[in-house]
Amino acid sequence: MTTELRRARNAVVVAFAVNGLAFASFISRTPAIADGLGLTTAQLALMLLCLSVGSVAGLPLAGPLVARLGPARSVLVAALTETVGLALLATGLLTGAVLPAAVGLVVTGLGTGVWDVAMNVAGAEVEQRRGRTLMPRLHAAFSVGTVTGAGIGAATAATGVPLAAQVLGVVVLIPIVMTVAVRGFLPSVPAPTRAEGGTGVLAAWREPRTLLIGVLVLGFAFTEGSANDWIAYALVEGYGSSETVGAIAFGMFVTAMTVGRTFGGSALERFGRVAVLRAAAGLALVGLLLVLVGGSVPVALAGALLWGLGASLGFPVGMSAAADDPARAAARVSVVSSVGYTAFLAGPPLIGLLAQDAGILRALFVVLGALLVGLLATGAARPTGTTRTPAEPARPAASAPE
Repeated sequence: MTTELRRARNAVVVAFAVNGLAFASFISRTPAIADGLGLTTAQLALMLLCLSVGSVAGLPLAGPLVARLGPARSVLVAALTETVGLALLATGLLTGAVLPAAVGLVVTGLGTGVWDVAMNVAGAEVEQRRGRTLMPRLHAAFSVGTVTGAGIGAATAATGVPLAAQVLGVVVLIPIVMTVAVRGFLPSVPAPTRAEGGTGVLAAWREPRTLLIGVLVLGFAFTEGSANDWIAYALVEGYGSSETVGAIAFGMFVTAMTVGRTFGGSALERFGRVAVLRAAAGLALVGLLLVLVGGSVPVALAGALLWGLGASLGFPVGMSAAADDPARAAARVSVVSSVGYTAFLAGPPLIGLLAQDAGILRALFVVLGALLVGLLATGAARPTGTTRTPAEPARPAASAPE
């Protein structure tokens, strides 16, 4: 690996890790947000919806922005936008005012959405230049960042540090670290002209392969997001276990996710995207069934491990597949991210509504359907004629996925 590629890899790793840390450091202290602003549970839910609204708005904007500015400048713009949003959130917490905090969460979400797309495009460029799978490890870095951010949140809460002070610390950290980090990104790839097909997001929404990759990511993201929100609750309500056991189940799930993303690259290089994704879906399916019908806590905990391991690769591999053509990567990653994050937003509330009448274990059977849909779309991840992986010969760009 050349010095330039090593530097670029390390820079993108930092971008993923800081993104995860910034998000988890304040979201891990949602009770402090409610206390600081005097919110009820329902009002807190509406406040957090502001974050989701901003993220959804940022995802489609990211494609044109990355195409115009390049990944490095786009990541920096997004990081500074998130910094402004967090500063407004801190202002609301310091003054007890809901409005600046709500606006701050919208702006934070906007920055997060753009940051997510831009760093995935940057990571895909490094992956293609290296000729080796990298995206799963980048998403593992994001997971490590979220764990670190959650740890910071827990430590500051335990020591009585106000959330506003913690958020202001992150506000200082983000621009300093990211201004340095983006200097290591690879130079931007020039966007094609209109005659060459353009880079428009609207055009990407009309591409069958891009939409199928989006369906693939949606299925795996629904599978991942449902566990994030409900697996601990499922152990407590479905099996009558303690909250500690529920927390252990969640910990086993996210640990398996991190392990799968850290070491999944070797399997992808050896067996190819499609075969590995299908095997991963199979693992997630078995793990999910063990949780839903295993009948005992030990079996359900084993299921949590398999569920996390199987769900780990769908999102990062989908990002790699969407970015197979560097010239159109920004628009396609934007589309696939938009579809995938819809699952994160829509999945948990849907399961919660179903659980009110059917119970949490029965409600989670919905995840089986989403996972099967993602499994059926795995063929779309096969590399096109614009790229190839060591294990999978490229097909012509016009070929249909298997």
